[in-house]
Amino acid sequence: MLCNANTVLFGPDVIASRSCQAIFLRLHDSPENLQLCSYFKILKLAVFSRTYNVCEVYPGPNLNVVVGANGTGKSSIVCAICLGLAGKPSFLGRADKISLFVKQGCMKGMVEIELSKSPDNIIITREIHVVSNASVWFINRKPATLKAVEEQIAALNIQVDNLCQFLPQDKVGEFTKLTKTELLEATEKSIGSPEMYQFHCELKNFREKERELEVNVEKTTSLEKMKQRVERYKQDVERYHECKRHVYLIEMLERKRPWVEYENVREQHEEVKQSRNQVKKELKRLKEMQAPWTKKIQEAEENLKSLDMKIRDNTEAIRNISQKCKEKQDALEMKDKQIEEINQAFRMKKDEETNRQKKIHQTQKIIEEWKNELDTMAVCENLQPQIDAVNVELKKLQEERANTDNDVSDLKAEKNNQEQERKRIIDRLGQLNNIMHMKEENLKVKFRDTHSALMWLRKNKDKFKKKACEPMMLEINVKDNRHAKYIENHISSNDMRAFVFESQEDMETFLVEMRDHQKLRVNAVCAPAESCAEKLPSRPIEELHQYGFYSYLRELFDAPHPVTSYLCSQYRVHDVPVGTEKTRDMIERVIQETNLRQMYTAEERYVIKVSCYTKQNITSNTCLKEAQFLSSSVDTDERGQLENQQQAIDNLLKSLDARLASLFGKQKHLEHKDNKLRQEKKELLERGNRRRQLESKIAVKYDSLRQLEQDAIDLEKEFNLANMKIKEINKQKAEIMTELTHLMKNIPLNVVKVALALQMTRMTSEKNRLQADYKAGNGQLRDAQQRFQELANRKQLLYEKCMKLMKQARQVCRLGPDQGFPEDLKLYAFQTLPNTLEEIDAFLNEEKTRASCFTGLNASVVEEYNKQTQEIQQLTEYLEKKKTELNNYKQNISEVKEKWLRLVKVMIEQINGKFSKFFSSMQCVGEVDLHVEKEEEYEKYGIRIRVKFHNSTELHELTPYHHSGGEKTVSTMLYLMALQELNRCPFRVVDEINQGMDPMNERRVFEMVVETACKKSTSQYFFITPKLLKNLTYNDKMTMLFVYNGPFMLETYRWNMKYIKRRQRRRLASMKE
Repeated sequence: MLCNANTVLFGPDVIASRSCQAIFLRLHDSPENLQLCSYFKILKLAVFSRTYNVCEVYPGPNLNVVVGANGTGKSSIVCAICLGLAGKPSFLGRADKISLFVKQGCMKGMVEIELSKSPDNIIITREIHVVSNASVWFINRKPATLKAVEEQIAALNIQVDNLCQFLPQDKVGEFTKLTKTELLEATEKSIGSPEMYQFHCELKNFREKERELEVNVEKTTSLEKMKQRVERYKQDVERYHECKRHVYLIEMLERKRPWVEYENVREQHEEVKQSRNQVKKELKRLKEMQAPWTKKIQEAEENLKSLDMKIRDNTEAIRNISQKCKEKQDALEMKDKQIEEINQAFRMKKDEETNRQKKIHQTQKIIEEWKNELDTMAVCENLQPQIDAVNVELKKLQEERANTDNDVSDLKAEKNNQEQERKRIIDRLGQLNNIMHMKEENLKVKFRDTHSALMWLRKNKDKFKKKACEPMMLEINVKDNRHAKYIENHISSNDMRAFVFESQEDMETFLVEMRDHQKLRVNAVCAPAESCAEKLPSRPIEELHQYGFYSYLRELFDAPHPVTSYLCSQYRVHDVPVGTEKTRDMIERVIQETNLRQMYTAEERYVIKVSCYTKQNITSNTCLKEAQFLSSSVDTDERGQLENQQQAIDNLLKSLDARLASLFGKQKHLEHKDNKLRQEKKELLERGNRRRQLESKIAVKYDSLRQLEQDAIDLEKEFNLANMKIKEINKQKAEIMTELTHLMKNIPLNVVKVALALQMTRMTSEKNRLQADYKAGNGQLRDAQQRFQELANRKQLLYEKCMKLMKQARQVCRLGPDQGFPEDLKLYAFQTLPNTLEEIDAFLNEEKTRASCFTGLNASVVEEYNKQTQEIQQLTEYLEKKKTELNNYKQNISEVKEKWLRLVKVMIEQINGKFSKFFSSMQCVGEVDLHVEKEEEYEKYGIRIRVKFHNSTELHELTPYHHSGGEKTVSTMLYLMALQELNRCPFRVVDEINQGMDPMNERRVFEMVVETACKKSTSQYFFITPKLLKNLTYNDKMTMLFVYNGPFMLETYRWNMKYIKRRQRRRLASMKE
């Protein structure tokens, strides 16, 4: 069957020039395909990807099957199609920069695509410059802009960003992740008429406008509320004007009131002024009547002053004599006290002598008693041997106690040292545990499901037969934090958070519990049955020191045995060296001489692969990312050593406590024995010292007795001395008494004082009589003066009050200092309003009460009323306009919706018919329908794909979670095939979509692709695959493009298909012969 298909073989061509090397792939052209709008005719690639130097591809107009082993460059052709047609690198999912698609070592690459179009073909060329990461565009080999290229491609309905038209290898999984809405839009763009997607966009825009208009129309409710509010404002405005009238009347009353008050006070002032003048005349008359009485009273006061001076002189003389008499009496009392003191001193001498005699008697008695005791005491026995024996025992006992005390001190010091060491170990363990806690918190923040599984594992470790390790990011402890980035860049993120099990059965039990029961997304791996943890590297690290390598990855961290075994098996950490900047500087030599496949320098990772075709080394290097999980590590060896040291210290402390308790008991026993021996020694010493003590005490008492006898007092001598002192004092007393008698003779001065006092009394009564008569006439004068002063004060107060009221009244009426009273106020305020304060106050209170009923009103009510009235008018006009627009939009939506739904339903019915047919041919069921959540929400319309692969199940919507990878791949492929005959796009690309299928489904799908893509009315189709099954069905319209690669391939310019076919015919002929 293969021989019936058009076959093209191509491969890389090695060219010496590095500036511009090209790969050209010419597409087969056929006259029968000129009816299509456009399709690939020629594809040329220059230094594109890492596979080709020069390549030229000639695809056929129908189905093109591109076959080649992995790594030969099939996907490079797909990348060239996408990038050559103004596609972005993100559409391919391989790299984010356009320069990364140019072959390594070259400065520029080129893609040229020729598209068939009537009347003239279009040639689009893209040059990619590595240094600037920029592209230069050409149309028909003339410079052009990217916008011009995009316009040309859009005019041909080429959509490399539409997964329904262009499905690269790295985007196959994303097709099943398309939402129903995204799938509908992609399908519309791919096979729908141009107006279909335009109608859909218009519907979404119309619906958005309709929502905005509906929101505006809903303002009708607010309009009614505004009208109701204005009605309320209208009543408030009327009440406001009525309130203003009351306020004006209150203002007039308040203006008149001070004038009325002023007039009342002014009248009172005139009355008080007249009364004061009358009292002033009466006061003058009374003062003239009081003049004679005043003269007589002054003469009486002068006589009283003369008598008062005489009495004062006499009183002073009497006071001096009295003072001298008092001094003499005090001197007599002092002499009596001196006599008493002399008698008291003599009595004290007498008592002292009596006490001395008693002490002598008592001392003699004590001496006699001690002499008797000394005479009766036996001769002192010899106690020295017994005392010596006790001293020997005490010495031995003290030595033993000293030894025990030293032992206790040593043990206490050792215990204190051990406790300090234990505290240091506990603090260090706390620091290590805190680091583990930080790592767990980091895990909880970034991988919550993994953290939940970790908590479950710690509580249920008894459910596993063998050891179950926690996630690697917790188990791995980097010895030096600077090396953490090497470990993290070497181990994938999925494995970093994976649990490690020694038993496959344990791992399956764990995953069933986590994924099926608890619905947690966690990873788990199983360590190899045969341990790889102790595997030796391919060469000792010492041999690599010359290249700057200092360690293998395995030596940079600690981990449990299963984790290390898994990493050695899966990541070969025992054989990946880590180097320095020195390694980076000599990297080419390292690659050539060491044959290492992976290595690390200070900041980069190098991976070296050998091409299966050229046998040349392919080197890739990536910059190392900063560590996220292992930057904080715990040294497990240190932690284990600390825990062992803590246990040993705890045991030692218990032993020390037991030994100390024993020594404390021994100390207590020795102390008791020491006290007993000392008491015994004390008693022996007291028995030997008693006689010496008695003799010493008797001698002391004799000395005391002699001292007492020497201190005797002569009482007779003391008595005579005291009598002589008393006689001398009595003589002094007699002299003082004589002086006192002489002073007492001056008594007549008191008689003179009495006579003067009687005369003073007579003059005082005369004065009082005159003053009484004066007061009788002066009472009326004082009353008159008081009345005059009161009236004068009142007049002044009333005057000041008048002036104050005048000022207030003018201020209330807003009158200037020289301004006269206005006529309008005089006519209204003083004639129509009340004229008394009582009437004005009553009227004023009444008006204020009425005005107070109008609460909550101010000038803003009138302003708001006018403003609201204007807004109502504007809003009414606005709503009328929006209602008209809404009706027009609804009419437009209805027309566009009818047209769009008719086109969409026809399209989906066609897709569903073909999709169901394809599934039926595979003994499965598949349906495609239009999914509608709400009829008016056009942005949520979508295409729903439902499939059933087994008779025992029901139709389920195609999702990336419910179906397997193979089922998703088959469904995707059949949906794309259903679009093939309906397609209005010029070509379709599907890259390695058959990889996840089982052989039976792969065969069925391939036959359907051949049948569909080889029809006359279908567009050009590219089917990329690394392999084909045996005995497949082929078609004459197919073009088989076999991609070969290797060191023995012919250069492109040396291919001669006629020569090859001629040689093939000769070989077949020779074989027949």
